[in-house]
Amino acid sequence: MSLRPRRVDFDQTWATLLQTVKGVITFGSVARSTWNDRFSDVYALCVACPEPLGDRLYQETKLFLENHVKSLHQTVIESNKENLLTVYQQHWEQFSKGSSFLNQLYGYLNTTFIKKQKYSDADLNYGGFTVELTDQMLEIGELALDTWKKYMIEPLKQQLLGLISLEIESDRHGSCMNQSVLHGVITSFVDVEQYKKKLPLQLYEEIFETHFLKETGEYYRSEAAKLRDECSCSEYMEKVIKKLIEEDVRSCKFLHASSHGKVTHECQQRMVADHLRFLHGECREMVGNEKLQDLENMYTLLKPINGGLGVLVKEVEEHIKSFGMEAVRNLKGVDVPAQFVESMLEVHSKYTELIKKVFGTDQQFVGALDKACATAINYKSNPKTPCRSPELLAKYCDNLLKKSSKGSSESEIDDLLGSCITVFKYLDDKDVFQRHYSRMLAKRLIHGQTASMDAEELMINKLKQACGYEFTNKLHRMFTDMNVSNGLQEDFNVYLKEGPTDLGLNFSMLVLQAGAWPLGQSNLPRFAIPQELEKSVSEFEKFYNKKYNGRKLTWMHGLCTAELKMNYLKKPYIVTMGSFQMAVVLMFNETIKVSFSEASQHTQLGEKEMIKQVQSLIDAKLLTTEGTLSTESVFELNMSYVNKRTKFKITAAIQKETPQEMEQARSAVDEDRKMYIQAAIVRIMKARKIFKHNQLIQEVIHQAKARFAPNIAMIKKCIEALIDKQYLERTQNSTDEYSYIA
Repeated sequence: MSLRPRRVDFDQTWATLLQTVKGVITFGSVARSTWNDRFSDVYALCVACPEPLGDRLYQETKLFLENHVKSLHQTVIESNKENLLTVYQQHWEQFSKGSSFLNQLYGYLNTTFIKKQKYSDADLNYGGFTVELTDQMLEIGELALDTWKKYMIEPLKQQLLGLISLEIESDRHGSCMNQSVLHGVITSFVDVEQYKKKLPLQLYEEIFETHFLKETGEYYRSEAAKLRDECSCSEYMEKVIKKLIEEDVRSCKFLHASSHGKVTHECQQRMVADHLRFLHGECREMVGNEKLQDLENMYTLLKPINGGLGVLVKEVEEHIKSFGMEAVRNLKGVDVPAQFVESMLEVHSKYTELIKKVFGTDQQFVGALDKACATAINYKSNPKTPCRSPELLAKYCDNLLKKSSKGSSESEIDDLLGSCITVFKYLDDKDVFQRHYSRMLAKRLIHGQTASMDAEELMINKLKQACGYEFTNKLHRMFTDMNVSNGLQEDFNVYLKEGPTDLGLNFSMLVLQAGAWPLGQSNLPRFAIPQELEKSVSEFEKFYNKKYNGRKLTWMHGLCTAELKMNYLKKPYIVTMGSFQMAVVLMFNETIKVSFSEASQHTQLGEKEMIKQVQSLIDAKLLTTEGTLSTESVFELNMSYVNKRTKFKITAAIQKETPQEMEQARSAVDEDRKMYIQAAIVRIMKARKIFKHNQLIQEVIHQAKARFAPNIAMIKKCIEALIDKQYLERTQNSTDEYSYIA
């Protein structure tokens, strides 16, 4: 067949083409050869000479479609009311399929004639004018759908809406219905405008969705009122959840996907949001009695509602806080640190599990748990006194990491240390914990009381993960010093072997950096080292000064321990004691009796320190004295001393911290905080150059909260101090703004 344009008799060609068009639109049987020939007819009409007949073909096809749909409309309205939806759906299904095939048949007309007349997508989306689709030609498939909308849906919309509403209402009451028919009718409102680039759901929303949502709201408003009158809150929630699920399933069965969320929202508004006061009023009782199923239902209902969870979250927070505060207030007895940590962990673990099970680990409830735990852990019995929690937690960690008779596996210690970090994260005064922990760590390392160096390093790594490297810097340096000291001890032993000097005893030492260890070098007690140790101390100082020229050693004899062998009894004993106790005991190498004044003169110890050391030896029954120990006392060796153990340790009487020492510790913490705040202010101002007063305070609080809760008055004092030091200055044009002086 030639594709060259030729003269075409339109009436004859259209009459032939029309028969095929009728067969296609009714989804009838069309032979393949006939189908192929009709493509040629459409092409011939579009390129006919002397004038193309595409426009006339379009108009005749449009007229045919209008008449066809009008006849179908007549058939639908003549059907019984009960069958109207079924008949409509059957005709629609046939017509929609036929229109898609018809669009293919008219492919050449669509591409060469109609598309040239249409506005482009760019014109429709970005043009500065509004284009009505009725003002332009449509492709044949689009024309068929538009014709269905005009001559079928528009005239029938009220009848269709009424019947659809009846069918859905009967479904809500449990009656069976034809799902495919109802779904097909409703989706026809969407499919009939599927070709639109803009607002393809407009007809569906205007004709059906708006009306349906209004009816749904009225229905569930009425249902909610009935349930409120008939049921308790627990029963009400269960039935509302059931109805919401049923309506969600119904939406999936019948409606377009765009309506699912809207229908659910409407149901929630009518049955939950409209009754928030009623539901919120039951929250306290449910939380207080921990009715888990009711709480889960309450959460399910309130979560989608804007602001619905606020009251429930607050009640959960107050409930957890009351349990935590009760646990903290009831601390008493011997092992208070363990009681504190274990009771808080019990509260945290219990309600973490509850939040996971009931509220699906919702972050609002996790936040409520965090606030409640933080309030309980940072509780102060007296607002004027510091919080005890940092010290109690540090003591608990100390007990875990010390050598003890209780054997715990590595995994158990790891879990317990992890639990400590859980409590630690809630502390406001983390810097106070650091001070206590570093002091206790120092004692463990110096006195060899550490159960496991791996466990010690594990704890420090956990603290570093929680607060950063700066927080644990000094703790790391302590371990470095211990390793350096071990190497130094080996070098000293080599030095002694190579030299002519023989110390005549085993002598070991730890060399520690003054800045890394929390060991006060002020107010060190006077002490004259025993003659037996003078040679060892002298030799080590020679060795050290030779190795490190210019460094100064400060001997802290109060932290030293000695191991003495008792040879004057029936069987020998090896006793470990402090250096001050050792100095007193060594005096008995020359005599059996020693007066208090002689011991004081020999050791150079002060009266209070001497009484403490001698009293510990008397308590251990190594020495005896008549009456109460005083400066006039004379004490002597207990020649009849007996002990089941041949190797034991004597510790000095534990001295409680005096009010002055506690005040000094608090002052030290305040000084550290001032330095930290000043450094933070300088960092911030260096980056900002100019900053408002309130913004600066908020930024400092944000940076410092990882270590402690800064006091605003302290921040203001630090700002004034930095102005005096000429790091900052107030700007000339504003009273509440600072500028950084480079």
